[in-house]
Amino acid sequence: MQTLMLLVGKTNDSRLISLMEDYTKRIKRYHRFDIQIIPEIKNKGKMNENIQKQKEGLLIREQIKAGDWVVLLDEKGKSYDSIGFSQYIDQKKSSSHKRLVFVVGGPYGFSEAVYALAQEKIALSNMTFSHQMVRVFFLEQLYRANTLLNNEPYHHQ
Repeated sequence: MQTLMLLVGKTNDSRLISLMEDYTKRIKRYHRFDIQIIPEIKNKGKMNENIQKQKEGLLIREQIKAGDWVVLLDEKGKSYDSIGFSQYIDQKKSSSHKRLVFVVGGPYGFSEAVYALAQEKIALSNMTFSHQMVRVFFLEQLYRANTLLNNEPYHHQ
């Protein structure tokens, strides 16, 4: 199964980009993994947040294929500790879905249409993080999950 991280908007901070590239390279040692970036909406400063979420939602939905298992990274989603998340990843790897797609929305989250499309929501924390930082946190947790599944000495109890 392929894992895809679908992101709304580019990351502009070179430090975050470097961390994302490092974790992506590490994750690819374990399974097929890609990051796909949906370009930011043009003239978004002139539209309200609901219109922006709807337009981003259309672009997200265009990237979803039949057979995908779509998981939104959303503050209202289910929380896991690192071991629980590794078990979740292990379960999904053995499922019949072609792609496991994790979606990070824009600064205002997701449209109702995207919520309806998704099978699950996962929260990284009860705290709110910028949609830029969530990318790095999630990649680190995905790497950690893979090291746990392979009994490698990265995670400490």
